[in-house]
Amino acid sequence: MAFQLPYCLCFLLTLLQMPFHTTSQTYNNISLGSALTAQDDNSSWLSPSGEFAFGFQKIGNDGGFILAIWFNKIPERSIVWSANGNNLVQKGSTVELTADGQFMLNDIANGTQMFIAEQAAATGVAYAAMLDSGNFVLANRNSINLWESFNHPTDTILPTQTLNRNSTLYGSYTKTNYSKGRFLFTLESKGILALYTANFPFESPNFRYWATQTEGVGFQVIFNESGYIYLTDINGSLLSMVSNKEVSMHDYYQRATLDFDGVLRHYIYPKSNGSSVGKGTRNWSTVSFKPPNICTAISEKIGGGACGFNSLCKHEDEGQIICQCPQNYTYIDTNDERKGCKQNFVPQNCDETSPETHHFGFQEMLYTDWPNGDYEHFLKVNEDFCRQSCLSDCFCAVAVFDKATGGCLKKGIPLSNGRIDKGVGWISLIKVRIDNSTYRQEVPRARKKENSALILVGSVLMIIISYLIVSLITYLFASHIYSKQAKVSKLYPVVHSINLKCFTYMELKEATNKFKEELGRGAFATVFKGVLASDNGRSVAVKRLDSMVRENDLEFKAEVSAIGRTNHRNLVQLLGFCNEGQHRILVYEFMTNGSLASFLFGESMPSWDQRREISLGTARGLLYLHEECSSQIIHCDIKPQNILLDDSFTARIADFGVAKLLQTDQTRTTTRFRGTKGYMAPEWFKSSPVTVKVDVYSFGILLLEIICCRKHYEPKIEDEDQMILADWAYACYKKKTLHLLLENDNGEEIGDIKMMEKYAMIAFWCIQEDPSLRPTMKNVTQMLEGTIEVSVPPNPSSLYVNQSDRSYY
Repeated sequence: MAFQLPYCLCFLLTLLQMPFHTTSQTYNNISLGSALTAQDDNSSWLSPSGEFAFGFQKIGNDGGFILAIWFNKIPERSIVWSANGNNLVQKGSTVELTADGQFMLNDIANGTQMFIAEQAAATGVAYAAMLDSGNFVLANRNSINLWESFNHPTDTILPTQTLNRNSTLYGSYTKTNYSKGRFLFTLESKGILALYTANFPFESPNFRYWATQTEGVGFQVIFNESGYIYLTDINGSLLSMVSNKEVSMHDYYQRATLDFDGVLRHYIYPKSNGSSVGKGTRNWSTVSFKPPNICTAISEKIGGGACGFNSLCKHEDEGQIICQCPQNYTYIDTNDERKGCKQNFVPQNCDETSPETHHFGFQEMLYTDWPNGDYEHFLKVNEDFCRQSCLSDCFCAVAVFDKATGGCLKKGIPLSNGRIDKGVGWISLIKVRIDNSTYRQEVPRARKKENSALILVGSVLMIIISYLIVSLITYLFASHIYSKQAKVSKLYPVVHSINLKCFTYMELKEATNKFKEELGRGAFATVFKGVLASDNGRSVAVKRLDSMVRENDLEFKAEVSAIGRTNHRNLVQLLGFCNEGQHRILVYEFMTNGSLASFLFGESMPSWDQRREISLGTARGLLYLHEECSSQIIHCDIKPQNILLDDSFTARIADFGVAKLLQTDQTRTTTRFRGTKGYMAPEWFKSSPVTVKVDVYSFGILLLEIICCRKHYEPKIEDEDQMILADWAYACYKKKTLHLLLENDNGEEIGDIKMMEKYAMIAFWCIQEDPSLRPTMKNVTQMLEGTIEVSVPPNPSSLYVNQSDRSYY
């Protein structure tokens, strides 16, 4: 044995260092002017041995055609490369190698052309060939390959094929849909070979769930003729094995495919029934796969995992997974189980006057877990407490109870990264509605027929009753509107101790010249400039909420209530409102210098002194909202568009439309999704209760924008490292190159680089992912004023900076 082990290792390394045979391949040349037409008989060009084919293959009985390369001598005709997976073409479409060397796909349905190898034609293409290796090539008269399908892989690599840095395989969307899907396999530019979830429907990588430890040294992936798949450095030395099963190309067809489920599998298929590996079975079998268990490998804090939201991933043999729904949940799309699951019952409402707790119960599930998305955690409690806590909480969809520790975790919709794992020792309590009448299910057809007569009679009666009710409501509504319009302006107490002017709709219509001059537009409202003739021609900003939207009525009441109680020089003053019929209108003082966004991102940059004053003013306004007004207010939408500037360029916080008020004995609140992408704190995406620290986070992003006079996200910038301002700014801070952030300034700011560095450090503290690490706005204000020192901030490392999730912006 002392001799055999080194001998085997030496033999293995010898095989790895000699990846390819040097025997030449026979070419069946495809001459210029040749073409194929998409027909039902799968027209194709064959390799010399007939083992591979290039051409059109029909997808499904009623589907289109894909231009592809496939194994031609097996019944499945498994596809290994495709040109148009995202856009199938119709019958009659053609692929053509033109007389001038262009290789193009012509879609007959819309008359479009796709150049498959656009740059190769300019270098003298003389012919094409389908090789026995599975590689389709375009070559010149000297038989030098100008283009190869091996250099442009889709989801599969074959023996003798290599992957270089920046090469990527994209898993298909489903088993029969060859569009780019939810996973990718790539050799990164920095040498790491990795599997990623894709930022679907985009193609950018999102979360890495398997990787080699080869940063800086990984150079090439080789799939050699002995069946080994491995990563080498630039000198050809072995770094990491991907598949170490020796399989003969003479006996087996082989492929390594990133499947639609996110697993990279090395497949073999016996060329004859006498093959030794695979026991002579005539189908594809798996010899190795990565990762070992994708259900547990994907552990990202955002995203649906391997099976989508609200689902459960179960790991089977050969890396196969089964996607299941919890009890009383159903697939969103039965044709695509990986889209996730939905509740098949009406969820619990959050009306405290009728909590519906008696309509809900629990289904117990063993060995299940959704490791992310906890929004509340109790320790040393019993199961009854855990059940009751979830039952009385309308946000709770699942309670997980650990009998060993007395731990209780509450999770809300959507549930992410669900998996079935025998190693899980706790109980999952799935909250379900026990009243069958409110389940989301269709009435059986037989029952429909039995009740058809009753339904007809009932329908006639309902029409008559509905007509009478509508007539009565119309009369009452018209009378109400008439009485409203007859009222004149007066001081109207909206809430206790608040007196604001109540305008009629006609007054504001006249003041705005029929709402002519638009100042801005938001998701639920439009702002117009107006002039109050009754107030000596005073200019005002008139915010008209969109009509007939229930959410706007809540927003209107929130804004009147919140702003009506406030009084601070850094807040926009509310002068009055209109609550007439369907009209919900707010009247503010007019800010002559517009929004901070137009000032920061316009042609002329504000001076450094102006930037400091605006930063400090905004901080003081937030401090007032958080700690100094009668009811603590979370603004929830701090951004440059919501900071207005008066005639002296004083910062004034506006738009309390999404404000969340807290009572004096509250420090946290759970609320629906609010705010603007890019400025929203990570806790919004974790189903976690939010606090005033979400405003601190938004202020940190805003502060960086004020310092640099640029937007937090610039997708069109040439240097990708500079796209996300927070990411770039922190990198400059660590490298002591903060002056790079001010390259477009006039020099004044660079002269005060120490002050600029301090402001950047404050911003980094504000955008910490952990809310507890962020300072309060009182601390922020003191740091900006210079009354307390600013310590060295840790890396903000927010969830979307770490994961390059640029879809967030």
